[in-house]
Amino acid sequence: MLNLMMDDQLNISMVMEYAEQTAAHVEIVSVLSNGQQHRYTYADAFQRARKLANALDQLQIAAQEPVATLAWNDYRHFELYYAVPCSGRICHTINPRLFPEQIVYIIKHAKNRIVFLDPQFVPLLEKIHSELPLLQHIVVLCAADELPQSSLPNLISYEALIATHPDSYMWPELDERTPSGLCYTSGTTGNPKGVLYSHRSTLLHTLAGCLPNATNLSGADVVLPIVPMFHVNAWGVPYSAAITGCKLVLPGNKAGDGATLTALINQEQVTYAMGVPTVWLALVNHLESSGQQVSSLRRAVSGGAACPLALIERMRAQGIDLEVGWGMTETSPLGSYNRRQPWYDELPSEQYQRQVTLAGRQVFGIRLRIVSPDGQSLPRDGKASGILQARGPWVACGYYGGTPSKGWFDTGDVATINPQGYVCIVDRTKDVIKSGGEWISSIDIENAVMAHPAVLEAAVIGLPHPTWSERPLLVVVPRPTHSVEPSELLEFLKDRVAKWWLPDLCILAEGLPHTATGKVSKKDLREQYQEIQWPQSATQSANAS
Repeated sequence: MLNLMMDDQLNISMVMEYAEQTAAHVEIVSVLSNGQQHRYTYADAFQRARKLANALDQLQIAAQEPVATLAWNDYRHFELYYAVPCSGRICHTINPRLFPEQIVYIIKHAKNRIVFLDPQFVPLLEKIHSELPLLQHIVVLCAADELPQSSLPNLISYEALIATHPDSYMWPELDERTPSGLCYTSGTTGNPKGVLYSHRSTLLHTLAGCLPNATNLSGADVVLPIVPMFHVNAWGVPYSAAITGCKLVLPGNKAGDGATLTALINQEQVTYAMGVPTVWLALVNHLESSGQQVSSLRRAVSGGAACPLALIERMRAQGIDLEVGWGMTETSPLGSYNRRQPWYDELPSEQYQRQVTLAGRQVFGIRLRIVSPDGQSLPRDGKASGILQARGPWVACGYYGGTPSKGWFDTGDVATINPQGYVCIVDRTKDVIKSGGEWISSIDIENAVMAHPAVLEAAVIGLPHPTWSERPLLVVVPRPTHSVEPSELLEFLKDRVAKWWLPDLCILAEGLPHTATGKVSKKDLREQYQEIQWPQSATQSANAS
């Protein structure tokens, strides 16, 4: 028997239509690369998106063809997020922080014929343009009178491109499985790999992300995505903000320091913001040193890397609940979310401290499990740790240009899952340290040392050891306002981690290497310190009980 429900397709144009009908006059604020601000409404944005769709038609950009962007978070990039997929093309966001050779690889692999880029990335494209024979159209995201002088051929400004086109457009009736977005992983273990999202996966991800036990967004919020739109759709905010009718604040590239971030939050009365731990560290350092407040900011979410307990506590002292989320490019990215619950505050101190740092519970639509190296399912008892696997309607089953596979997606994380469904990320599979036959979590050591008031940033890596296979090395970046000795930091850890987990050596550094997505690059750290000489005491006493 057939069902009697209508067969409407799930696609991104539904988000646009709904926002135009329910939040037409809600504001979108952009901080531009030149420091100026731009303000308009959702209605204005979607009107211009229709002009852009007409322009893409005139350029004969084909259906399901990737349209590349190299851009920050601002209103023109927002318009691309809708015009490109809703007209049947693929919005292909490229991370400009990648190495030039990686960007070349990505553009060639995706066969991009058109790229939209911020003016500041014109010199980058000039350097690599000779390696991109398929690239025909280069559109700079600026007004006609702001178009930079360049050796690039056929350069055109975004405003000139859309100026003569009508603001009416008949969006096609797309099958919900039509590709809508493309984002490449950072390629730390080889060439970057493309993750291809569909209209269906994007819309379901948007709906789940807005649930009360996830971001819990509503029209009463003012949301600030500090996470970049060039990476995993800014965690889906350009769509979830529209579907909930939030005021949207797009910070461009101007949210890198605490003072700028504080001013923007206060000016726009931001209530919810999204960023990586280094962003929140910069914010809280500024608030503590300046005495300023961000009274409107009630909640923030930290993702992309482990969030130290000390950072969560410092943010809460400022009146901000810093929640933890987990995901990856291949999960669109939302996989789990740790929405603070009232019962957290009733927990004993030690349990509370562990609870707030967990990666949260899987959001509806995502299934998570842990397995042993031979693929056997492990219990959700909070004790057994194994390889974290995921599946769901917005989880990748293959990479762009490859073939899909069935079954579960291996995330590359090692985790535990407790009976309440809370996930604890123990480490990345490649970063877990195996010493004397026992596993050591680099994340737990990092979180523990971050509680020391002199520590700005820390990383733990495993390096070869003649006796114990591997031992942990602690690398710490001290705060500029503090002085500390390595021995003091190791002493600080003695009551906070198991004795055999204690790093055998601590090194102070001026900074840590980071990947293009802001994570600490442990691969680079391992290369940097591969010739380290262990102290004699480590050879004698490591793993001693």
